Amino acid sequence: MPNIVVLGTGMAGLGAAYRLNGAGVRPVMFDKNGYSGGHTTSFRYDPGFVFDVGPHISFTKDERIQELFADNVDQQFETIQINLNNYWRGCWPQHPVQLHLHGLPEDVVIRVISDFVEERQKPERPVNNYAEWLLASFGRSFAELFPMQYTRKYHLTSAENMSTDWLGPRIYRPSLEEVLRGAISPSPPQRHYITHFRYPRSGGFLSYLKKLFPLGDIRLNHRVVSIDPRAKRLRFSNGHVAAYDALVSSVPLPDLVAMIDGAPADVAHAAGLLACSTCVLVNLGVNREDLSNAHMTYFYDENICFTRLCFPHMLSANNAPGGCGSIQAEVYFSDKYKPLTGSPEDWIEPVIRDLLRCGILRESDQVLLKKAMLLRYANVIFDLDRAAALKTVHGYLDDLGIAYCGRYGDWGYMWTDESFKSGELAAEAALSRISAPRAAQRRAVS
Repeated sequence: MPNIVVLGTGMAGLGAAYRLNGAGVRPVMFDKNGYSGGHTTSFRYDPGFVFDVGPHISFTKDERIQELFADNVDQQFETIQINLNNYWRGCWPQHPVQLHLHGLPEDVVIRVISDFVEERQKPERPVNNYAEWLLASFGRSFAELFPMQYTRKYHLTSAENMSTDWLGPRIYRPSLEEVLRGAISPSPPQRHYITHFRYPRSGGFLSYLKKLFPLGDIRLNHRVVSIDPRAKRLRFSNGHVAAYDALVSSVPLPDLVAMIDGAPADVAHAAGLLACSTCVLVNLGVNREDLSNAHMTYFYDENICFTRLCFPHMLSANNAPGGCGSIQAEVYFSDKYKPLTGSPEDWIEPVIRDLLRCGILRESDQVLLKKAMLLRYANVIFDLDRAAALKTVHGYLDDLGIAYCGRYGDWGYMWTDESFKSGELAAEAALSRISAPRAAQRRAVS
């Protein structure tokens, strides 16, 4: 039985374990945390509030993943029609804004449509960065008032410093007819890559994963401090040493490269260029459930400290005590572009202050729970350094035979189902690396 080690017990690590079990291999899985699940775990706080580590919903169209998740919760899940909205200078347009200009100030709507028409009349030109893509797609007024502003809050750099590699279906490019319809009508047709989603009825998003944990021999509180790829040996901060035949890692690439004994200077430099946001999650429990009619809200104003809100009690009634609501606010930083100073708890009161300013909280509300959590790695930033740096790092890991997976191993913009499948692919690569030399040995003997 090959000794395959998986680093991380989140969605990607469990995807690897799932594939390995299909090949008859139960991997040893190490996690630096004292709990399993990585960024897809959930926490319960008295008096009965459940919060995921960031907003997690399952909207995959992959029927295999749908069935797997549904079976993992014994078919006990909610299917919910999603409602997304935005906050911009006191207005609450539906999402995406480019299709819901109705209700914005008249002069803004006129400028946006005028610029949109003018841009569409220009000949096509090369697009070298995200800013140029936004201008070509929406015109200057909309681009500068909305997505460019949001980019500075969410990605923490300018649109000029970002590639378009991450876009996919995430930002809808409307026709003129769709823009006009959304400006005139308060209820234009919906155009979004998410229409419905599934969420476990109880236990938070983590419930989708619990039946997968037995697929691996999980060792918690094991933080890797060094990897010797030649001896195929891992050393941990608690003094434990472990050998492996093949290694699958969902560890963030900058941390992974720093662990590898003898990593070349150019690889270490490339890993240092990889940018990712850091997120402070502020979780609040409130004695009122009618906090919002949207499951998530995006905030463009740069004088509002949070970038996005999620309302976990709207995903499942079991995420909060009866009659109560919950709010999860995301406040973003980046070691490369906007370092965090102070502690996560320092952001609880600023979040409450801005929730009051927006009208989501009322002065009469009782905040029953206040918790802050730091996610050192949140969203990969697709800046202009990423592509070349990633090629260097991945090439080095490929040479060492270390299979990488997940958002922070592939260093991509991945949804949960994509992370799971990324783990499966990494496991497949690990199995191939083991089977190839063994097949060669068998041929040599025969």
